[in-house]
Amino acid sequence: MKRIEVEKRTILIGLAGSHGYGLNRPDSDYDYRGVFIAPKRYYLGFDHIEQKDDGWDELGMFPFLDGNKDTVIYELKKIIQLLSGANPNVLELLWLNEYPVLTPVGQHLINHRQIFFSKKVKHTYSGYAFAQIKKIETHRKWLLNPPQKKPIPSDFDIEDEAPLTKDELNAFLEYLYHLIRGKIEFLEEAEQLYKLLTADIDFKGVLKQYPLPNETLEYTQELTNSRKDFIRLLKKSQTYQIALREWKAYLSWQENRNPARAEMERKSGFDLKHGMHCVRLLRSGLEILRTGEVIVDRRVAGDAEDLKAILKGDYSYEQVMKMADDLVAEMEKVYEDSSLRDRPDLEQINELCMELVEMQGW
Repeated sequence: MKRIEVEKRTILIGLAGSHGYGLNRPDSDYDYRGVFIAPKRYYLGFDHIEQKDDGWDELGMFPFLDGNKDTVIYELKKIIQLLSGANPNVLELLWLNEYPVLTPVGQHLINHRQIFFSKKVKHTYSGYAFAQIKKIETHRKWLLNPPQKKPIPSDFDIEDEAPLTKDELNAFLEYLYHLIRGKIEFLEEAEQLYKLLTADIDFKGVLKQYPLPNETLEYTQELTNSRKDFIRLLKKSQTYQIALREWKAYLSWQENRNPARAEMERKSGFDLKHGMHCVRLLRSGLEILRTGEVIVDRRVAGDAEDLKAILKGDYSYEQVMKMADDLVAEMEKVYEDSSLRDRPDLEQINELCMELVEMQGW
């Protein structure tokens, strides 16, 4: 959709990112996040749209978005799904201090923001925090022990045959995923396992990211009626492709690093921004479990200066990791006593979605 079409049906736009957190510096970018309700054909026809994240140089209604590359406006149904899943980046959108655009329909969504809360925030906020830790550890490894050369098949004992390509690997793992899912889909006693496998974790992503463990190779061969030599090549090819992917990621990281951020990383031995966001996410998750409120502005939460200190390198890698460990342990305790519901009321959320569409009209 054209920018102006999206903006005409936008119900809210908030100032997010460092400005929303109260951690901005004079040179900080402006990050805008918003919600729009698509026209009739996107609900009743074949057209489909989830978000508008580019094209801000087109003709539009809101001058503050002109040329801004850090802007995403989500279609209502997409953001409702993300809110229901307790996505940290989206939940905070309904709790910002500043909304340059806010219509009565947008206010109605904000008025009902509590219905999206559930104990699932423990898993999503800690999951996003662990993603930051993984980036920290990957970059730290590259800083302290950078890879010396591009991996080649012979490094992985692949000599007389070509390794499986990424597409061949993914095709087999996709087949394996559907095979496993099909085995439990109709077993009544496995309903919770099925939900876990297909909804609560990205099992397909796990399969593609990590090599099959040695102890599972024989079972995988039996399960898929594969040849032993194929399973052997699969294992080696997975390891090779993962190493190749890491090499490419290392080269991209070297080439695209922000010079100032790279210097801070070199001095401190880890990525300070990822460290700060890890701590912020865990603290925010704890606050939601305790109070049922999202405190986006860290000045209000009272830890803005502490988070800025992490960004300045006042804390060591070991200290930041200790903070994260302590927060995770605390979250485990708070989770048990939290008054939040175990899962969101999807029927109530669905009713709200329909209300908002009807309020906006076609």
